[in-house]
Amino acid sequence: MNLLAVETSTELCSAALLRGGELFVEEAVAENRHSELLVPMIRRLLERSRLAPADLDGIGFGQGPGSFTGIRIACGIAQGMAFGAGKPVVPVPSLLALAEQSNERRVLAAFDARMDETYLAAYARDGEDWLEVIAPCLADRQALPELPGRSWVASGSGFDRFDWLRLHYRDSIATRIEGDLPRAGAIARLAVRRLAKGQGVPPERAAPLYLRDKVALTTEERQSRR
Repeated sequence: MNLLAVETSTELCSAALLRGGELFVEEAVAENRHSELLVPMIRRLLERSRLAPADLDGIGFGQGPGSFTGIRIACGIAQGMAFGAGKPVVPVPSLLALAEQSNERRVLAAFDARMDETYLAAYARDGEDWLEVIAPCLADRQALPELPGRSWVASGSGFDRFDWLRLHYRDSIATRIEGDLPRAGAIARLAVRRLAKGQGVPPERAAPLYLRDKVALTTEERQSRR
């Protein structure tokens, strides 16, 4: 199976192409340059793999949660390519990518969501797949979901940033992966498995995973939350 994947939910901009069992990857720290970097990355991947968009079986993308601008860029690129090539889109939660690339069996993944909040999810490996123990959610220090059991591996910028998050789950976490960000290679592997199960969607049905009701709060609202 041939599949292209993109992931731009954090400051890392990455694209990956799976050609059979061979993985081609392009990555760069983008800050706010995802839209500038992503299309040239895709072009280079297609050239390196000697594939055309029509040769792809699907387009995967990290749907978030994460940077609102970033996940909109990834979704838009995936939709555009899929429309042009007549292929399905495979949305994949970006928090799940952290679990996939960890090589661990039980992963508690968390992103820094700004405003002293975190995007959080927990996954347990089940063969080649993952069971969703805690669905992706937006949480703060007053309302964190309970995590069953022990021996979890923590990963993501939420644990790098927030002492209160590490403290709350200290009895459940056995170890922590520091500084990891979701990557398109993991999105590609997850998307291929989902596509094989018929979980691709038409481009017009692909959507980012937004966990906040509002894309941006007013200055007054932000100050009231401090």
